[in-house]
Amino acid sequence: MSRPLKKRRIGGLPPCTHFVPQEATEAPEVTISLEEYECIRLLDYLGMTQEECAKQMGVARTTVQALYLAARRRIAGCLVEGRPLVIRGGNFELCPACQHSPHPVRAAMQKGSNQPMKLAVTYDNGQIFQHFGHTETFKVYTIENNAIQESHVISSNGAGHGALATLLQEENINTLICGGIGGGAQNALAQAGITLYGGVQGDADAAVQDFLAGKLAYDPAVHCDHHSHGESHSCGSHGCGSHSCH
Repeated sequence: MSRPLKKRRIGGLPPCTHFVPQEATEAPEVTISLEEYECIRLLDYLGMTQEECAKQMGVARTTVQALYLAARRRIAGCLVEGRPLVIRGGNFELCPACQHSPHPVRAAMQKGSNQPMKLAVTYDNGQIFQHFGHTETFKVYTIENNAIQESHVISSNGAGHGALATLLQEENINTLICGGIGGGAQNALAQAGITLYGGVQGDADAAVQDFLAGKLAYDPAVHCDHHSHGESHSCGSHGCGSHSCH
């Protein structure tokens, strides 16, 4: 007799379980399991390594690899063939210790325990500055009970991109809203325990209010594409000439 298949731990149920093409279609739906969804969430959305993902789900790394590849292929089939996607079923158990919240404020507040949340925005004349590595000022917001209690502007003191994450950490910032930002700076922020919401444009105060309402438009895969020989590159969706955005 084969032994029972070990349940995989997941941090929560997805906010949406059905995705359908805009165009009407009779194509059969594609189903991914809850544990396949969890692999996508942990690896692609949160940026965990396969080792970290395996530890959180309570499975072997080879299991994570199999679940992840299966999910990616099925999602690719939906995109290429215009098929509906459904998330359901599987062999899983909810993990109270690693449950997640889809609301960005609650997630950030959990990081700081009972302490007020401190959020920073790359700032220039009321707008979100689009080049993280060249940020001269940040606007810092103290948030309690889902409301702004205080805000003020601080200077980067000419710090380069390598020191900006340290500066924010020293100011006890746990969340950053910015425009374009390079991979090295993203890694530095992650190591400092700072949650990033990049690819955001427009008025800084309005963006923070959208964040508090759980409707901030940001790009989870924000990056800067660099080119050699003086060519221009873009930061997120914002063209930025020949500047560096690390």
